[in-house]
Amino acid sequence: MDKKKAIDDTEPGPAPSRAVDRFGFIKPEQSGSPDGLPKGRSIHDREREERSIRKWRKMIGVGGNDWKHYVRRNPHVVKRRIRKGIPDCLRGLVWQLISGSRDLLLMNPGVYETLVIYETSASELEIIRDISRTFPSHIFFQQRHGPGQRSLYNILKAYSVYDRDVGYVQGMGFLAGLLLLYMSEEDAFWLLVALLKGAVHAPMEGLYQPGLPLVQQYLSQFEKLVMEHMPKLGQHFVEEMINPSMYASQWFITVFSYSFPFHLTLRVWDVFLYEGIKVVFQVGLALLRFCHDDLVKLPFEKLLHALRNFPEEATDPDVLLPIAFTFKVSNRLEELQKEYQKGAEGTSSSKRHQPLISKTMSRVGSRVISNLTSDKKSQT
Repeated sequence: MDKKKAIDDTEPGPAPSRAVDRFGFIKPEQSGSPDGLPKGRSIHDREREERSIRKWRKMIGVGGNDWKHYVRRNPHVVKRRIRKGIPDCLRGLVWQLISGSRDLLLMNPGVYETLVIYETSASELEIIRDISRTFPSHIFFQQRHGPGQRSLYNILKAYSVYDRDVGYVQGMGFLAGLLLLYMSEEDAFWLLVALLKGAVHAPMEGLYQPGLPLVQQYLSQFEKLVMEHMPKLGQHFVEEMINPSMYASQWFITVFSYSFPFHLTLRVWDVFLYEGIKVVFQVGLALLRFCHDDLVKLPFEKLLHALRNFPEEATDPDVLLPIAFTFKVSNRLEELQKEYQKGAEGTSSSKRHQPLISKTMSRVGSRVISNLTSDKKSQT
């Protein structure tokens, strides 16, 4: 494919000389275990991983041919194994299978190539500007004008043409970048389409449309869930004038792919692609539950800092996810969605349904995207 020459104003950078973790992120200096895992794995751990890989290969079959049949026969087994974590060597293929993107790819031969080569986008300069801000510490994206940045540009440009109503928003880069680490350009593009257009679960395009309407809805729902599941903390947020738009917007916009340890991000995405957006609510609630006793004691500034910088032990997926799955939120999310949509029919009614959020959501879009550019991606 003759890829668009779009990053010519930058110079190729030197290859990084520092060590990288097992995911490809440059290790912070003086870091004992930057990818959140022990330095060495025991023979027992390796044997357990090999057994898991054999089970998964049996589930999906050659090239994924057995997947749909296995899911129909053993849905509970599939759900349990996904929650335990998909083997990293199979993650890209399984993500395509559970998201519905493989079917989209097969039904649209040549479409991606056409979008990249023959179409132009009004967002091209904006995409070029943001490319180096997506996973800047990962070796695949570090070289300017290199294969990682070029592939990321192609995907984001192609999507901005494919869906001109949504176009391009910077937070989309973290989704596309994450997918590129596990699959080809074209595969990553169709998975992005599957997510935003709702091939399996509810469409996510509202996260990136003008005014971020779906972000507003999710934050409203999350605020109520916090009050219901942790009333003491919820009341403390009210007293300190803390609302979810101040700390949780990027959880939804990037599905925890920004500012959280990468091994946690992957485990969240395993579940997210199979079970849907509810896991973002569950993980958010689990983070607050884990740190509950400390958070309820903090004044505004320290509280806001804590909500944006969770301790390492709180982001261990083997600790956090079991807590997350104790929150049964599916039915309640549906009820809150109906309440929100009913209230949003009129401006005054909408404000009554969003007591804390409505005052700040008019500015949250620009602030969230600005935060994504100014903060550094943390992989510790």
